[in-house]
Amino acid sequence: MRRQLLPFLLVGGSAAATHYLTVVALVQALSVPPLHANVLGFLCAFGVSYGGHRRWTFAAQDLAHQQTLPRFFIVAVTSFLLNQTLFAFMLRHVPALPYTVSLALVLIVVAALTFTSAKLWAFTRRGQA
Repeated sequence: MRRQLLPFLLVGGSAAATHYLTVVALVQALSVPPLHANVLGFLCAFGVSYGGHRRWTFAAQDLAHQQTLPRFFIVAVTSFLLNQTLFAFMLRHVPALPYTVSLALVLIVVAALTFTSAKLWAFTRRGQA
């Protein structure tokens, strides 16, 4: 697990930065509502996350995309649904907190769920899950 932690933080950090910067750019430049921009941020970050975690964090290049992609997509969508729910809650109930801070906090919290689910299910060899 230690061997995977640094790569996860780097890949996850890159995906989170992609997600975060996409949201901020859409909100600031195009006045897209934060919750709508969050969906687009997730979609932009998905490829960064999947590719990095498959190749580097979990070294699962020997596993077929037909196995890992659908599993990781389920993990990512589940994590995103939690992300969107927490983000909406914070926007509604903690309005004094800037949306950028709320989003950063949510991305950090959801990362732990993503790591655990990816490690224990999305990138496991058949029969190991």
